[in-house]
Amino acid sequence: MLAKRALQAAMAVTLSALLPAPGAAQEKYPSRPITLIVPFPAGGGVDAMGRIVADKLTAALGQQVVVDNKGGAAGVIGTRLAAKAPGDGYTIVMATSGTTLINPTLYANPGYDPRKDFAPIGLIASTPIVLMAHPSAPAKSVAQLIALAKAQPGKLDLGTPPPGTENYMAAVLFKATAEIDATIVPYKGTGPLTTDLIGGHIQYAFNTLPPAIGNLQAGQLRAIAVAALSRVSILPDVPTVAESGLPGFDAVVYYGLMAPAGTPKDIVARLNRELNALVSLPEIRARIVADGGEPLSSSPEEYAANIDRGEAKWSALIKRLGLKVE
Repeated sequence: MLAKRALQAAMAVTLSALLPAPGAAQEKYPSRPITLIVPFPAGGGVDAMGRIVADKLTAALGQQVVVDNKGGAAGVIGTRLAAKAPGDGYTIVMATSGTTLINPTLYANPGYDPRKDFAPIGLIASTPIVLMAHPSAPAKSVAQLIALAKAQPGKLDLGTPPPGTENYMAAVLFKATAEIDATIVPYKGTGPLTTDLIGGHIQYAFNTLPPAIGNLQAGQLRAIAVAALSRVSILPDVPTVAESGLPGFDAVVYYGLMAPAGTPKDIVARLNRELNALVSLPEIRARIVADGGEPLSSSPEEYAANIDRGEAKWSALIKRLGLKVE
């Protein structure tokens, strides 16, 4: 009898050793700092958005969210690094329309697939691209610009950030839709482009609003048209390209947050809740609107659908025109 009791006690000890201790079955998330990869250099619009997100997520999650700028190749380099990171919730990435909708088709070997390699967390904001000009530029409207280009084929220059950005593709779309022969002049970024536009070194450009809104309001630049389907509140008197003679013209930058594929759904859901909460803060909404943007909230599924729609649109244009960046 004693031997039997001793055997039962030994078995109980063995089983208890095999069972996880209370609370040890699942590590509380997050338990250490999180890296937010921003696939663009510091100082730009994506970096500014990323730092806002990092600051607010740090407060909400109770762990430091550290911005890691990995610029290069219009966002390809940093996004590729994020795609190869472990799917554990400790690496997330700022995404734009360029990195998710354009580069996977435009680049010969981007090194990632936005659908297979990432788990969408949620949208943050959208910012329209604006066709803008130096005040001395002769064309004051889309119709005048098209007429100017057709009168002087190949002599009209349109400044943009690098290939792979939404601004560059807006210029490509404009040329194709208006059926004009114009030269796209890529700059390294929106900063140098804005500087040259103010200086009159280039007369027309497809630029995003954040780096240029102050110059537009000061009269140093002139907005010709907004490349979105509806006007923006900060430039209420500026017509859209669509209402200016090119129906359906739509080129908008979407900002979002993604995690590497395989990130647990409960972690994605937690990050989505916190992201939607920070976008709803009055101070954040006011800052986005002041830059000409529109605050957005979404579920991971809605963000995935946004990627599907946008990728289908831009990839069709890229393939039709035979565009490719090696």
